[in-house]
Amino acid sequence: MSVDLTPWTGSVPDTVVERLRGARRVLAVGHENPDADTLGATLAVCRIVESLGGAADPICTDPVPPLYAFLPGVERVRMDPAPDAAYDLLVVSDCGSLDRVGAVAERHADLFARLPRVVIDHHASNDANGEGTWIQPGSAATCEMVTLLAARLGVPLDVELAAMLMAGIVMDTATFAHPNATPRTLVVAAALVEAGAPLSDISRRLYRTKPDVQLRLFGRVLDRLDRRLDGRIVFSTLRDADLAGTGAMPAHSEGIIDLLAQAEAADVAILFKEAGASTRISVRTRRGGVDATVLTGTFGGGGHARAAGATVGLPVDEAIRPVLVEAERLVAAVASA
Repeated sequence: MSVDLTPWTGSVPDTVVERLRGARRVLAVGHENPDADTLGATLAVCRIVESLGGAADPICTDPVPPLYAFLPGVERVRMDPAPDAAYDLLVVSDCGSLDRVGAVAERHADLFARLPRVVIDHHASNDANGEGTWIQPGSAATCEMVTLLAARLGVPLDVELAAMLMAGIVMDTATFAHPNATPRTLVVAAALVEAGAPLSDISRRLYRTKPDVQLRLFGRVLDRLDRRLDGRIVFSTLRDADLAGTGAMPAHSEGIIDLLAQAEAADVAILFKEAGASTRISVRTRRGGVDATVLTGTFGGGGHARAAGATVGLPVDEAIRPVLVEAERLVAAVASA
């Protein structure tokens, strides 16, 4: 029996549909430091446009981590637009703010400024507005939204398109373990499995397969686990020396924060990542507790209520204290509410 997605396709804005239908050459862009959701959504947008008779280029300002080499079409991802392409539409996927596009937007500022735009995103902190903007915080992943977009446009799900989209959903739900997985998420996933998406293989690749250097990196970070407020806050640091000492790449840090969040008493888990003169923080919180976007928003970041991030303009050793002070304040406020 075929899975019917039409009950949910009405959530796709008409302007998004019209712009994609009318586009001849699309510049499809994901966020810097790409993950499976931004890559899957960006590649899927390209496939959708091509199915409608147009052309599209997938762009990401950073190289694709080896972890995602299994994604169909990932070898197409470029770091810059084609210099001679007559782009007529910009599609930005899975970026909580336009700043998340990264340096490619600065390198091609005129192009990004003049193109009509479609924004597809599921981050609660995204305050983009205007025509062509589709923000849906209730979606577990941007790939969930793009699946509905394909259905609304009448683009059939084949094996490759389904695999691209399933990867983003698996990544952002931790294989449906996170509370962001809704009944709609499961129906969308069922449609993708029906179309041939290899769910078990994608889950294994993203969550149950790690190279030795990544395991060594995890060990270093977990070994310096620290805590505050009797373990209600747990945190650790990832330093450049850890990468150098294990031979790991920055992309190998994916998943460390989720391990920290498994601490039994932790309401807030924070990973501090050394980034030159700045520090990147990743935050996880428990349902019913601190809103992660409130904590990261203090430092100019955003994301989701249970998972968010920010860049603090201080070296890692100086960034830890103000972030922990704010985390402690928020935990105490929840406890007294």
